[in-house]
Amino acid sequence: MAALDWTAFHARLHQRLKTPLSGARPNARPVYLLPQGQSVLLALSGGQDSVAMAGLLAALRSKWGWELAIAHCNHRWNPGEDDAAIQAERLAHSLGLPFFLRVAEEPPRGEAGARHWRYAMLAEIAQTEGFAAVVTGHTASDRAETLLHNLARGSGLDGLTSLGWQRPLRGIVSPGGASRSTPASLEPQLVRPLLDFTRMETAEICQALALPVWEDPVNQDLGYARNRMRHKVLPQLVEQINPRAVEHLAQTAELLEADVQYLERQAQTLRQRAETSTGLNRRMLKDAPLALQRRAVRQFLQQRLPQQPNGGQIEKFVGLLQAPQGSQSDPFPGGAIARVEGDWVRLEPVEASAS
Repeated sequence: MAALDWTAFHARLHQRLKTPLSGARPNARPVYLLPQGQSVLLALSGGQDSVAMAGLLAALRSKWGWELAIAHCNHRWNPGEDDAAIQAERLAHSLGLPFFLRVAEEPPRGEAGARHWRYAMLAEIAQTEGFAAVVTGHTASDRAETLLHNLARGSGLDGLTSLGWQRPLRGIVSPGGASRSTPASLEPQLVRPLLDFTRMETAEICQALALPVWEDPVNQDLGYARNRMRHKVLPQLVEQINPRAVEHLAQTAELLEADVQYLERQAQTLRQRAETSTGLNRRMLKDAPLALQRRAVRQFLQQRLPQQPNGGQIEKFVGLLQAPQGSQSDPFPGGAIARVEGDWVRLEPVEASAS
């Protein structure tokens, strides 16, 4: 592998990392993607995006004083993944970085199963080894694909912005049902520093830095919806509609993310005023805009249900804000029932509701 010379790509990423994230609370301290001296785990699949990310961050390590390591997760979907693991370890050694490998006992089923297992393994390594951040090589191209994919599935606003710059890793591994024994300030963050780069640019980075890339045959399988979006839909938009479609879609996701952050903060303030340990004051909520009602209810349910509430469950609870006294829902996951009691909508175990 060639020496990691300083390039315009390095300068661009360096500048991004020096820029505070937008959307912070007024008068709050600036938030940076990968602060000085942080311990960082690089999630390396072996594909061009994650390899480019590893090469760039390794070259910036001395400027930022990071402690870096590489992790690779082998799903055991095909024999070639063993070769990818070997290449990942070789790259880690060539960059002078510690290497962690996780191999699935049984191949996970489908994209969602693989993703959940992979992030669970990364979270385990991060928590066990003391890494403050797990970094992935997601790009503007991934962001554009995710926006289109979730739009086609009928996602709400949050789904259209799901590929943001950073978020708590715990929320991906076990959304809504995670143990909260670890303080939020100590939870590993999932960070995506390449969202300003396209997939075409990560290919250029790998070529310029002579970084070896493993092509996962699964990424060419059109049986997967995301691959059809990547190889069929997005190229058509670029070729037939607008050559800058990827940039514009990624920029739209960025703008929407700022809106979502603002709405979440407003909803959190509303929820904190209206909630007790078992319920929400519907008098405080029912005059609020519907967008804030839904978000406040979702936040409330996220803290109390064993799994992430879906849209139907949120609407079921919101409907009780205007319902007559004594109205109640059917059971939520875990068996609790929401019930109207005067100015309150309470979430109670079925036994308590029946008594």
